[in-house]
Amino acid sequence: MTKKSASKKTQTEKKTKTLIPNTNASINRRREWRFELPLKAEVQGKAPIGKTFKEQTTLENISSQGAYFCLDSGVTVGSKLNLMIDLPTGLTEGKKVKLRLGGLTVRLEKPNKKGKQQGVAIRFNKEFKFISEEDA
Repeated sequence: MTKKSASKKTQTEKKTKTLIPNTNASINRRREWRFELPLKAEVQGKAPIGKTFKEQTTLENISSQGAYFCLDSGVTVGSKLNLMIDLPTGLTEGKKVKLRLGGLTVRLEKPNKKGKQQGVAIRFNKEFKFISEEDA
């Protein structure tokens, strides 16, 4: 009696299971990791009608390339936004530090049914600055 080798499909399935341990998870095609950090932030920008706005929000997730959050102000794809993010004091040796950066909106989601908040995805530009309480 000879030993049968596993079919190619079975071998592929085994490889896939070892590469993706949780098969219920969706595949993430992003280039960088996103961290679900509920960071408080102030967003400044211009609405499509040209009126400037300043709005408080909480980031839903952030990465080295961008962030996702909700706004009441109706922005459009390509809008320039500036963020001032409050960093946790646990990461800044107990000091109050903010991260100032800007970027462009790259994706919008429809406003939720409860209010007029719209999901906004932003891609950061290269420039950023840490601002400590002493600098303010």
